[in-house]
Amino acid sequence: MPRWGVLLLDMLLCTIAFWLCAWIGTGTFEYEINGQETWLMRYQFMMVLAVQTICFGFFHTYAGILRYSTFIDTLKILMANVVTAAILLVFNYIMQLCTGYHPLLNTMLIIYVPVAFVLLFSLRVGVKTFSEILLQEHGAPRVMIYGTKTAGIAIAKMLRSAGNTPYRPVGFIADSDERHGYELAGLRVRPLNEKLFDWMEKRGIQHVIVSPMKMRGINPSSDLQVFIDHNIRILTTPYFTQFDNVDAIDAQRIGRIDTIRIEDLLERPQIDINMENVRQILKKRVVLVSGAAGSIGSELVRQIQQYEPQVTILLDIAESPLHDLSLELQHQYPNARFIPVIADVRNRGRIEQVFSEMRPDVVYHAAAYKHVPLMESFPNEAIQANVAGTKNMADMAVKYKVQRFVMISTDKAVNPTNIMGASKRIAEIYVQSLFKKLQAEDPNCTKFITTRFGNVLGSNGSVIPYFRKQIAAGGPVTVTHPDIIRYFMTIPEACCLVMEASTLGNGGEIFVFDMGKPVKIYDLAKNMIRLAGYTPEKDIRIVFTGLRPGEKLYEELLNQKETTIPTTNEKIMVARVREFDFDTVSPEVDKLIATSKKAKPFMTVKQMKLLVPEYISNNSIYEQLDPQ
Repeated sequence: MPRWGVLLLDMLLCTIAFWLCAWIGTGTFEYEINGQETWLMRYQFMMVLAVQTICFGFFHTYAGILRYSTFIDTLKILMANVVTAAILLVFNYIMQLCTGYHPLLNTMLIIYVPVAFVLLFSLRVGVKTFSEILLQEHGAPRVMIYGTKTAGIAIAKMLRSAGNTPYRPVGFIADSDERHGYELAGLRVRPLNEKLFDWMEKRGIQHVIVSPMKMRGINPSSDLQVFIDHNIRILTTPYFTQFDNVDAIDAQRIGRIDTIRIEDLLERPQIDINMENVRQILKKRVVLVSGAAGSIGSELVRQIQQYEPQVTILLDIAESPLHDLSLELQHQYPNARFIPVIADVRNRGRIEQVFSEMRPDVVYHAAAYKHVPLMESFPNEAIQANVAGTKNMADMAVKYKVQRFVMISTDKAVNPTNIMGASKRIAEIYVQSLFKKLQAEDPNCTKFITTRFGNVLGSNGSVIPYFRKQIAAGGPVTVTHPDIIRYFMTIPEACCLVMEASTLGNGGEIFVFDMGKPVKIYDLAKNMIRLAGYTPEKDIRIVFTGLRPGEKLYEELLNQKETTIPTTNEKIMVARVREFDFDTVSPEVDKLIATSKKAKPFMTVKQMKLLVPEYISNNSIYEQLDPQ
């Protein structure tokens, strides 16, 4: 309904209110209406309606949509009526002083305020209630709302008033420490226990919406598992997080109701880092990120921008992803400077050209080959990218006096059982021993810092996007082994800790991150199937394919001989690892790189095992090279 339509409807109700009050006023108090004491009723009516219309315009009572009326709209109506009566009473008083009689019935004016308010209020309540009844589809899935705070109530009101939501709220769920047994927004609050799930099953309720405020106050991976175990589909509202005023919701602020993602269940509380320390090493600096178009590299680039670098160099060999990232950054950070550079870290001459021209102050080296099965088939390429590439970057960092060099490593470098992990361990050994030698000669040399972490959620080629595609295709979901476990971390969380570690290091350290509790991949697959609305083994099968070459059941963050010491950030620790002499390591690394160019994988792997004695192949053709 247009605004003028609402205004006309309000004026009609005010007309009814006036004549009703006139009848009450004259009939109850037996006023004698004549020209000597008051105006004729039609003149009084025109006066009241004119002033009331002016007040409606002043308070904008007609500006809102009737079915989204709130407490604020009710207050505006009350104020418009009260001000109308006050103006007319003052007018009566002035006329009484000047002419000796009052033109309007005072009693009528006083009665008019509550009568008109009730009619106007009833209109909005009636339209709101009627529209909610019409908009609630009888076949729409019924849903419970987990969370009884402000955001939970806002979700309930949104679902009951908005016409574009397919769910019908039937109640709230409260934790055991919260009050229950009462009603909120006309819906019953029930405790979270086994009886609740029996009650939901009997009524066919298979959906729960978790309010955003609730998500911040719980551990999703454990506190929401009870719903998954009972085959309850978990939904959330990703586009709003908190409402200071529950009644201030309108259709424009309502986000879609989405199925919760497995990433939300595995996500941990937000990490706090010392932003000032990070700012000190990045502000007004030239920062180079290798592998900038990858999952980790691109997030590093985004997070670096909040610390105001002078320029960020985006180095990558992948043309299309680098182009896409450049366009995104130009749009998202219009005032920042970015220089995309197509370069291969394996090309020493090209890398030297980049360092000599750009003169970076800080380097984040994220470029690497990371897929275990592929690298098991191509060990020479793993050495070229992960070892020779790191060596080229590190050597140029020293030659062109980079202040800090941060290498991104992996938990697979600990007691490696595959080519990828062993190649990253060799890269760790090289940069750590290089720093030890440089520091002995010059304490102000380039600081080399290494960071290790496990799998990152949603990275290119990781298990979660792979499972999601399999589920979308109707299955089966393939898991290599029923007992395989992995550590997971979100990409922003990993990059956040990388930047924090880069400020904590004095050089030569290998930082390991608190990865939380490991996740069983079989349980991950079952949960993803349930979150998609299916039943594992019934709707979608899970098939075990066997461990892939080089794969092990569990990842370690530290070698058995290694120990850790804490840092100022409780989520970051320093690994005490075996140190190597650079003059011994460097010739061996050069020999390994030269061997990798001969395309003889067994010779390459044999030399890798000499450099990393703890590298014992698992489920691989290279097991024959290990000592019996």
